[in-house]
Amino acid sequence: MAVVTQPDRPAKRGQKLAPTPIRDAAETLGIPALTPEKLRAVIGEISAFEAELFVVASYGKILPEAILDLAPLGAFNVHPSLLPLYRGATPLQSTIRDGRTETGTTIIVMDAGMDTGDILVQERTPLGVAETYGTLHDRLAKRGAELLIRAIDELEAGTLTRTPQNALGVTEDEIAATLTRPIGKGDTLIDWSRDSKHVVDLVRSLAPKPGARGALDAETIAKFVTVHAVPCPEAERSAPPGTLFFAGSEALVRTGDGAVAIDRIVPPSRNEMSGRDFARSFLAAHKS
Repeated sequence: MAVVTQPDRPAKRGQKLAPTPIRDAAETLGIPALTPEKLRAVIGEISAFEAELFVVASYGKILPEAILDLAPLGAFNVHPSLLPLYRGATPLQSTIRDGRTETGTTIIVMDAGMDTGDILVQERTPLGVAETYGTLHDRLAKRGAELLIRAIDELEAGTLTRTPQNALGVTEDEIAATLTRPIGKGDTLIDWSRDSKHVVDLVRSLAPKPGARGALDAETIAKFVTVHAVPCPEAERSAPPGTLFFAGSEALVRTGDGAVAIDRIVPPSRNEMSGRDFARSFLAAHKS
């Protein structure tokens, strides 16, 4: 048995090199760990372990066929979506951002494509209206490990079945529309002209990191931690999207169809605070 994980990366404020949690766990358990920058550089070392089965979870790189071919029983991959929907790098964030009410976990046997292999196990689960990327990640990671063990147990028992993804009745248009990619800086910026639900879903999809950013004037771009949709008061309905104002005890931002209330926010160069406290200081500083 052995582990292959990402190399040590700079972490935290000091930017000192730190191992991945997987490498830490492997060392604690006395399991050999490889940390290559490029997988092809360690094909010989991986081959020497003579592994019958590979297990892949959140590795972050595509495995070349030369690696996949080393394990006679294949490579099982844990993917946090209902494949063939939401293939790619960011299925959790994309599912929440799109306002889905259901998601799931899929175990596939990997092939040369991106998340295109036959399905071994798939389980559906509701997606809560207040669930964030962070909470969904932790929930599906735990369930993914359990389903992976189930797939291995069925493999050993000779009862494991394979279902091609094209046998599930999902159209190519649906697959293409939900294909995901890494999140860029532009993907984190809130468009206040969109409807309130879209804004709330975007914030949820990026919490706790990297965080959704919203501009409130020409210079202030804050990170919004949690928000919720509310009706826009009559007096503020003529305000342009992105306008910050108070309504009762809540700090609101005008959206395309209403408003969102700011629960928690991280202003530039400051610590996280309540929306109320931020709005008081922001509005006081911007009085004409």
